[in-house]
Amino acid sequence: MNETVPRALDGERVDRVVAFMTGLPRSEVAELVSGGRVRVGGAAVTTRSRRVIEGDVVEVDVPEGSVAGLVGDASVDVPVVHVDDQVIVVDKPAGLVVHPGAGQRSGTLVHGLLHRFPDLAGVGAPERPGIVHRLDKGTSGLLVVARTPEALADLQAQLKARDVERRYLTLVLGEVSEGTGVVDAPVGRSTRQPTRMAVTARGRPARTRYEVVERYTDPVPATLLECRLESGRTHQVRVHLAAIGHPVAGDTRYGRGDALAMNRPFLHAHELAFDHPADGGRRRFTSPLPADLEQVRERLH
Repeated sequence: MNETVPRALDGERVDRVVAFMTGLPRSEVAELVSGGRVRVGGAAVTTRSRRVIEGDVVEVDVPEGSVAGLVGDASVDVPVVHVDDQVIVVDKPAGLVVHPGAGQRSGTLVHGLLHRFPDLAGVGAPERPGIVHRLDKGTSGLLVVARTPEALADLQAQLKARDVERRYLTLVLGEVSEGTGVVDAPVGRSTRQPTRMAVTARGRPARTRYEVVERYTDPVPATLLECRLESGRTHQVRVHLAAIGHPVAGDTRYGRGDALAMNRPFLHAHELAFDHPADGGRRRFTSPLPADLEQVRERLH
């Protein structure tokens, strides 16, 4: 496998670029480098921290079986709100996993997209072709998918530079007193429960801005917030809001269960904006609350 380094990855470490190309974890990439199986410009790389520049040709001898091709699945319905030659914007329903992983190997959003857009194959990592960012299984809403390697690199660079706007509507338990606020706390794996994320000094920097949309008192005190991510850590909104004492309603992992008889977290990615890779023009998309969350909101007073 070989790729030419695009402008968006200029100056990145070679191990990050290889991980991006192959979808392999950094630990396996390190083994490839130490084994002389990664080359830049035809010469074997001797250190994984080496920086690459735009135009470098990176070659990787990928172990057989490490890259698994995916087959499209017509049974997976993916609501598409915009499509062009460079990007696809989808409105993911709750309950749909974005791409294959240890917990689910089939029936994901990626499988549905590959059926409709076979050209996604080969765009980025083999098991998450075109995926720029993700939403949790229980979270609904907007995400952008890249149709070309160039678009993928461009959008990921925007994400890294915090130029992609991602806004969520979420209902949290309790009354949030301040009208606006920022949770600035690192998020990483919990040392006590590795399958959970937590605010921890060993985590990666994470910032979530929030603004109160509406407050409720009945049947339980609750607050509807709009949150804007300034970073994209796993479960960031849920972890941050739970950390300040206002867990997301319906979140059984980080919250207090189903106080409102919900079967998923009240979390919806309702607004997405980015610069289009083709012309640099700003594109903005919005998505209304899905029916199940709107029904919960209508019960509140």
